[in-house]
Amino acid sequence: MLNLGKSVVDQERAWLQPKAWIGPAILSAILLSVIIYAIVSIKHRQIKGQMISAKEVGMRLFGPYVLAVELISLLLLAGLVVAFHIGREKRLNSLDSHSDVEEQV
Repeated sequence: MLNLGKSVVDQERAWLQPKAWIGPAILSAILLSVIIYAIVSIKHRQIKGQMISAKEVGMRLFGPYVLAVELISLLLLAGLVVAFHIGREKRLNSLDSHSDVEEQV
């Protein structure tokens, strides 16, 4: 979406090297073991629940937390607009530099 050019592509290729995934793989294994331990250690007698409908989830989410939900949606929208404009400015600048090179030739 951002279309930032060749430098970003080179950086992403460096991130895809196997040595770059050692740390995240170790952290993921630790997190997985903690989650498995938490699931196994729960006794089934402690879990008492009932099925709720989507309407009930919506009423609970938009009831007391309506202001928080609306603020988060505005922040996400603002982030999307900013990311679009950052990518657009970079792309326009790269197109302008290419047209300058063509004019000099």
